[in-house]
Amino acid sequence: MAVLLSTKASVMQDWKRALLALDPGLDIRLFPDAGAPEDIEAAVCWTAHDMAELRRYPNLKLIVSMGAGVDHLLRPPGPPPGIPVARLVDRLLTSAMSEWVLLNVLRFHRQDQAYRAQQAARVWDELPAPATEATRIGILGVGALGSDAAGKLGALGFQVMGWSRREKTLPGVRGFHGAAGLDAMLAQSNFLVCLLPLTPDTRGIINARTLALLPRGAFVLNAARGGHVVDAALLAALESGQVAGTALDVFEPEPLPADHPYWAHPKVVMTPHAASITIPESVAPQVVDNIRRARRGETLLNLVDFAAGY
Repeated sequence: MAVLLSTKASVMQDWKRALLALDPGLDIRLFPDAGAPEDIEAAVCWTAHDMAELRRYPNLKLIVSMGAGVDHLLRPPGPPPGIPVARLVDRLLTSAMSEWVLLNVLRFHRQDQAYRAQQAARVWDELPAPATEATRIGILGVGALGSDAAGKLGALGFQVMGWSRREKTLPGVRGFHGAAGLDAMLAQSNFLVCLLPLTPDTRGIINARTLALLPRGAFVLNAARGGHVVDAALLAALESGQVAGTALDVFEPEPLPADHPYWAHPKVVMTPHAASITIPESVAPQVVDNIRRARRGETLLNLVDFAAGY
């Protein structure tokens, strides 16, 4: 029985080498060269169009997303009925996301853009020192990614808050949950960091109403999914000064169209969905473990809850 790999051609061989290094006996097929459909028992993939393709494989037992998020795989037509989907939970994915969050919080907090503008203009001017311990950071989503970022921000001296659907307790983090908790946290957030999974309930959560609840001059960071942000509302908040700056790693659609206002906006810092990139060698052990578990009919790791959407 075989494993189908489907991702960008530039990294396909990296994934194959990482999996074979752990189990040389794996029969790995590279999409679109899947061979006989009945041979495929597991699919390790990234793109949503794979879901229609996977309906061709009658012996499929497992689908593995090549990242921490799975919303792209749950779009219509969605996975073949009855086939479990696993996501990746990985130390390097988590630490890389925290690095991106810290980089951009500190970029704005330490007035880096203002100092870079002064450097370009050859201006020597000391700006007022920021008050770290008085700065409140609200994190939307305190799962594996959000809780790690919260701990590292707290270690720098920031006041850290976290919001989740249900009540959650994390050391050193003020917890908020539910609709009322969201509004209460937003009203105190000098920085708003979005690390939520994208579900029907969280789509568009950063909108005109929620942005208006932030203290004037707040900063917004989104490294979750582009669908969390209503772009027109964020652009309007930047223009009015309600939001002083934003760092965005994710967009809808991707790649971002060349004529989109974000590209040239002076208050926008962009990265091309590169905040946290999967390293095949790091995640291969859990992928191979799940393939073996699926073959033996055992409990799978990091299964997606289709009802919750992540």
